[in-house]
Amino acid sequence: MGLLKIYKFFLHGVLKLAGISPKKIEIEPGTVVNFWVPTQTTTKPAVVFLHGFAFDGILTWQFQALALANRYSVYVPDFVFFGDSITDKSERSVEFQAECIAKGLKKLGVQKCTLVGFSYGVMVGFKMAEIYPELVHSLVVTCSPMALTDSISKARLHRLGFNSWPDYLLPDSVKGVETLVQLASHSFPKLPNFIYKEILE
Repeated sequence: MGLLKIYKFFLHGVLKLAGISPKKIEIEPGTVVNFWVPTQTTTKPAVVFLHGFAFDGILTWQFQALALANRYSVYVPDFVFFGDSITDKSERSVEFQAECIAKGLKKLGVQKCTLVGFSYGVMVGFKMAEIYPELVHSLVVTCSPMALTDSISKARLHRLGFNSWPDYLLPDSVKGVETLVQLASHSFPKLPNFIYKEILE
């Protein structure tokens, strides 16, 4: 068992003690979204954490979920194609992600929520607010432009030193994963290569 798997096993236990556990929600046949949800029914305000284009929901938001679980109903989904969320569809759009998360929240009984988005999660959050205004009460934006226009996209890629977003976001080597982690975070400590290798796998 790799170090990352051991850490996730430990993290799952801590989150369960805090009253948050994983639950798979079938959005439609062939599409299942994994959510971390309150283990007990609650009337506390709902906060939904939307992760960026790396890792999964709970690895991204573990500290925030633990800190807010006493005061809020915390929901942490994995986007489709990330973590434990799957689909047999080839759809990859932000709109598809927004629809899956919104439909999953409705199936979980969430009628109104605050979205907290990081990077790619902000784009999904904006789309959710546009399509489902009755669901989204407010949106917290972190580490993301309001809209990713072609000019913003090209300038950002040039500054990062990549030719395309897939070259940056979908590394195919240990060095590529290290570069992604270092560029996507502030003052993140250098990790041993075996951890980057586990992330790549």
